[in-house]
Amino acid sequence: MRLLLRGRSVIDWHRLDFQDHAAVDRFLRVNEYDPDSPTDMSRLDYLRDEAVDYLLRTFQFPLTDAVAAGAPARDLLLMASRQSDQQRSACVVLKVMHIINHLAGRELMVRLPISDDEVFRAVELKVMQVVEELRSNGLPIDEFSWSRKPRDSLITKLLAKRSTLAAQIYDKLRFRLIVPNHQDLFPILTVLTRQVIPFNYIIPGATVNHLVSLEKTIREYERLQALEQELRPERAAHEEALPESLEAPINEFSANNYRIVNFVADLPVRVDSIVPEDQLPQDRGHVVFVLTEFQLADRATAEENETGDSSHDAYKTRQKARVRTRLESGDE
Repeated sequence: MRLLLRGRSVIDWHRLDFQDHAAVDRFLRVNEYDPDSPTDMSRLDYLRDEAVDYLLRTFQFPLTDAVAAGAPARDLLLMASRQSDQQRSACVVLKVMHIINHLAGRELMVRLPISDDEVFRAVELKVMQVVEELRSNGLPIDEFSWSRKPRDSLITKLLAKRSTLAAQIYDKLRFRLIVPNHQDLFPILTVLTRQVIPFNYIIPGATVNHLVSLEKTIREYERLQALEQELRPERAAHEEALPESLEAPINEFSANNYRIVNFVADLPVRVDSIVPEDQLPQDRGHVVFVLTEFQLADRATAEENETGDSSHDAYKTRQKARVRTRLESGDE
């Protein structure tokens, strides 16, 4: 939740907090790796070997024997969560594995004979299924919608931005969730990171959070941790200092009173159900990534956001005025 609400990067972490293999397996599934699949686990072991080779070749990094000698990738996540001689080495290897996996997914997307429409549809179905399951289990979701940014809107947005790189458009695919009450926001965000949004692929610096007080939430979390510590004294507390926020800059076309929780994740999507296996490169795995924006608000805030200067129509009017000015300007 720190990553999501503060916009930080998992590469800056020095430990994880997985308690057992069940928690690890849940995390792997959110990342589209099946812990019961020998093929998927072999892929993770390949990523581990690549990461170890990179660290030794490039930095001569001093890894512990247990990690360098090929600890199962699934166990590395537990090693990185426990205070021991292996923790630092496991964390370092996992960071490099994370990057190699991401690069492979990006390269795979370019090489495969599939369209954006096919991949976007796979993401939509994935998120829709999870949200419907949450609703059926009684979680408070008043409204759920999704959209793809139309081509004209992409053109307008790029014309309005000082940097006109299409790669910087994060909201080609967007999901929006409205919950009944403000206190429902944090639980829904927590469940989403456990079910569909891998925390390790939340985009750093792309978070806007006007609604959830992370400090207050952390104080409550630490209170619960203290209670747990009384029951489990053998578990040492080792909380790191709070990092600085890396929230995204406020959108210049948004009204000052517009409030939202907005973040971007590079969602992993399996393509082995879309593309024939014989067309999948053997060295790039089975996962591609799709930049996806998520917006969350409580009902009262959502209604306020659709009035006056905060409304979408007012936003588009300000944006189009900027584009017209830039198009007609002769300044260099």
